[in-house]
Amino acid sequence: MDKVPTRVDGRFRLGDVLGSGSYAVVYRARNIIKDNAVAIKLEPINHSSSVQREYRILKNLEGGIGIPRALWFGRESAYHALVLDLLGPSLHHIFLAHNRKFSLDTVVNLGDQLLSRLEYIHSHNYIHGDIKPQNVVEFWNTSTGVHIPFCQGQRLTGTPAFASINDHLGLELGRRDDLESLTYMLIYCLQGSLPWLTSDQEKLSSSSILERKVNTTIEVLCQGIPVQFATILIYTHALAFSEDPDYNHICSLLRVLHSTSPAPASTELDFGKPDVPTTHPLPCYDEPWEIKAVPSSPCPPLRRSSRVLRPHNHSSTLRATASTPRRKKA
Repeated sequence: MDKVPTRVDGRFRLGDVLGSGSYAVVYRARNIIKDNAVAIKLEPINHSSSVQREYRILKNLEGGIGIPRALWFGRESAYHALVLDLLGPSLHHIFLAHNRKFSLDTVVNLGDQLLSRLEYIHSHNYIHGDIKPQNVVEFWNTSTGVHIPFCQGQRLTGTPAFASINDHLGLELGRRDDLESLTYMLIYCLQGSLPWLTSDQEKLSSSSILERKVNTTIEVLCQGIPVQFATILIYTHALAFSEDPDYNHICSLLRVLHSTSPAPASTELDFGKPDVPTTHPLPCYDEPWEIKAVPSSPCPPLRRSSRVLRPHNHSSTLRATASTPRRKKA
């Protein structure tokens, strides 16, 4: 392996390793001119540059609430280098620090704000592809102005635990799959686990998780939690591949839970002691569901959140991140 540079662009001094992937390594670094901390992702130039694609995506999403800033991109020695905002702890680390469970109010606020982030990303012709910040894929062909075609035979993009069933099956991902994955993650944060996971999910293959996932009914998945989570899942499953999601509809289903939570309504993410969610009996799934119609044209007005994900008593801001996209479809 080529020697790692001690500085990038002459002004960023590398420090400790924060994490690594297949090829890229992320370092803590310091801007010696402005004396502030940043993160730097280094990737050998002899590999297809995912960090260059990440830089392009972040610049396209620049200015959105919760989107980290790409501060610099270029070549340093034998590496592609991407300089980013240095963010605080991940939601996963906060989740583990709070005994693997959040309060209902926190989950509702988390869902509300992440839904707003996804809506912003979708409005810029990307889908996230993995609610754990890794993959972002484009769903709209900007040269033709039409939705990418539905395809089969794609490889699994998202993390198996939270991946949509379509992702497991190798189908082309759409906005509906982001929303399905988000709902799984919210249920996980509220319940502390998911029925298709064991105590050590690393031992389960993606095919084993898929088998458990398809054999878990929505009633079982949402047992003991507010019925709104089941309603959201049913809505996302009913969306057609290229159908415009009604983000306001999903948001309203979450916000009504503020009135059922033992804690007063708040938009803060306090990450405090989990409370026991108010539960409602699940409706009979043999009866037909009335799904709110989503107009395909004209598009419903987009909702924009003015709030930032802000942990209680922590100076950092939780932000969505973008990473390697799939190639555009013609």
